[in-house]
Amino acid sequence: MDKKALTETDIRTKFITPAIAGEGGAGWDVMTQMLEEHYFTKGRVIVRGKTVKRGDAKKADYILRYRPNLPIAIVEAKDNNHAVGAGMQQALEYAEILDVPFAYSSNGDAFLEHDRTGASDPVEREIPLDQFPSPQDLWARYRASKGLTDTQEAVTTQDYFDDLSGKKPRYYQHIAINRAVEAIARGENRILLVMATGTGKTYTAFQIIWRLWKSAAKKRILFLVDRNILADQTKTNDFKPFGKAMTKITNRTADKAFEIYLSLYQAVTGAEEEQNIYKQFSPDFFDLVVVDECHRGSAAVDAAWRKVLEYFSSATQIGMTATPKETKDVSNIEYFGDPIYTYSLKQGISDGFLAPYKVVRYGLDKDLDGWRPEQGQTDKYGELIEDREYNTLDYDKTLILEKRTKLVAAKVTEFLKATDRFAKTIIFCENIDHARRMREAMVNANPDLASANRRYVMQITGDNDEGKAQLDNFIDPESTFPVIATTSQLMSTGVDAQTCHLIVLDKRINSMTEFKQIIGRGTRINEDYNKFFFTIIDFRQATALFADPDFDGDPVQIYEPGPNDPPVPPEGPPEGGEQDPDGPVIVDPPIGPGPDGGGSPVKYYVDNVEVAVATERVQYLDENGKLITESLKDYSRKAVLKGYASLDQFLTAWNQADRKQAIIEELTAKGVFLEELAEQVGLDYDAFDLVCHIAYDQPPLTRRERADRVKKRNVFGQYGERARAVLQALLDKYTDGGIKSLESLDILKVDPLTTLGTPIEIVEIFGGKANYLAAIHELEAQLYQEAA
Repeated sequence: MDKKALTETDIRTKFITPAIAGEGGAGWDVMTQMLEEHYFTKGRVIVRGKTVKRGDAKKADYILRYRPNLPIAIVEAKDNNHAVGAGMQQALEYAEILDVPFAYSSNGDAFLEHDRTGASDPVEREIPLDQFPSPQDLWARYRASKGLTDTQEAVTTQDYFDDLSGKKPRYYQHIAINRAVEAIARGENRILLVMATGTGKTYTAFQIIWRLWKSAAKKRILFLVDRNILADQTKTNDFKPFGKAMTKITNRTADKAFEIYLSLYQAVTGAEEEQNIYKQFSPDFFDLVVVDECHRGSAAVDAAWRKVLEYFSSATQIGMTATPKETKDVSNIEYFGDPIYTYSLKQGISDGFLAPYKVVRYGLDKDLDGWRPEQGQTDKYGELIEDREYNTLDYDKTLILEKRTKLVAAKVTEFLKATDRFAKTIIFCENIDHARRMREAMVNANPDLASANRRYVMQITGDNDEGKAQLDNFIDPESTFPVIATTSQLMSTGVDAQTCHLIVLDKRINSMTEFKQIIGRGTRINEDYNKFFFTIIDFRQATALFADPDFDGDPVQIYEPGPNDPPVPPEGPPEGGEQDPDGPVIVDPPIGPGPDGGGSPVKYYVDNVEVAVATERVQYLDENGKLITESLKDYSRKAVLKGYASLDQFLTAWNQADRKQAIIEELTAKGVFLEELAEQVGLDYDAFDLVCHIAYDQPPLTRRERADRVKKRNVFGQYGERARAVLQALLDKYTDGGIKSLESLDILKVDPLTTLGTPIEIVEIFGGKANYLAAIHELEAQLYQEAA
């Protein structure tokens, strides 16, 4: 057998897999311990105009698992024309991503091993093909590097829950679960996990608790949440396997007969001592407390929630959040310590588990220029308006410009009419009064659908029982109504709105924590309902926070002690107001005067001031997950020049490519927005001409101009009549659809080519597939002859 003639697949099948499995199957179990050609990411969602596709997913040749929940080695294979270690760099990249201690490369002759634990000397060594380490060997080396005792090993190797439905933790959930379980097995008592919204924090928490509970490392567990809907979702969904061992604390009663307890923070705490029912449990009753969304109250030292944690201080405590709160006064990290694992929004989008987004920014004239009343001007209720300059700090708080609200509603409606009027939409407003007025404006902007179903637009705020009752329907993908929700604070966190396509920001957001949480309402992907990306419409310049280095950066505690200050961060102020046991933690500000209420500050309702759009800007995410802030043409020029520094380089690559579409796909992957460029430059231009024009200032030709030039040169003379008819039809298809039409055999199944024969018959007209493809290449060469 000539090894050099074998493909990589043959090398894996004939040499690498048998070597890993061992003689007689004495090594790794092929069925339970070996994942071959395993995709561990989904592939980034790439949005181009109205089309959506996925980029390349990451795939490991082999992932070897000591137990189903414990991946321990990566093996990357190459064909025998490569060196033994040719796949090592890729193996190390994947091992780092997957948090795996051992990496291997092989070409079928031997293995090259890299020990990431740091315990081996040398770190890399070559191993004969028949001496690949057994599962027990690698686990013993890993265990020794971590210093695990027998008791710690028993906890660490406890399997996760598997209901045989096929649902298993994603790779980043595996890492979070394994790191938390191992840290707790080693005796650590304060754990912080940072995972972006939409990445399955509750499911991750369940698997951590399940393994600790099943291994008897932790026997009584408290899971704290801050929303009633979260507790109910958790009990009926992710935590359902706990069955009768689980209870939800309600009616301020503490039943000590269970093992798993779900509770709202505010259900066990209160302003009065008798409301603090957590004290009905002894301080050592729970040996594990898991805190969901710990960026809120628990981060403030004076908050009632934090007092629960301090009361059960002997318990191991795990904090889970998408947005660690780090300010001079309030800190998660000061309490829980540095995160043991972080999975960011940027990484989630890059892996294809989270939805990317477009941003549409509107600048309204009164927002940009401000507004000052005329002397003696009164509002619609006759109230004399204070004479001063008003701006976005005042709008919808102390000054209501009613035509501004109508304009926002009109622009949102315009967007929905151009896309999908039944796309789930959340409009974030300054306060409850603003949310109420925005609901009215959206109803008036959509009279047909609002009259057809009263729930088309709903106000969902903490004070509105009718709206809160519709929250479950809004987040249910199978429920059409409500379609549009106007809100202030209630829906900013914890709402699992999988099919939310549009987020509208008409409130000022100064908190990075709140901003991340609001953006997180749209980041979930639901392929069954065609939800792959979402759009943000921003009326308040809130998306300027995308440029903040804290957006998706590693959390950093901020504390600047003075000369006489202690080194420990100071206690922070309490957050929020009073808490309803069954309501939201966040309390909306009270409604001011006008038709609905009294109090201060004074509000002015102005209905006769015109508001207009001054600027409009559409922004996109680049391939690195950052918003493009320059013009589309400038950005595309830079993206092309990174790959092809000169026109000659691009032309050489284009003319040598067997498939021109491959060049186009490469440019698309690098972030060149060809469809959007075509809308700006001209829809009749080929991708080739768009690139040459934008990047190299070449005059473009339309597809029809290129096709006509080919026809005039009579280049089909060498072919018979039927073949010429096929090529003529293909040229017409190129004129309509571009180069992709020529290179796909599927085009032969489309009229008018179907009138010339079946795909097989058409190929045979040219004397076989090879000759047909040669004719296509010749046709492409003629199309781009001037560029040669």
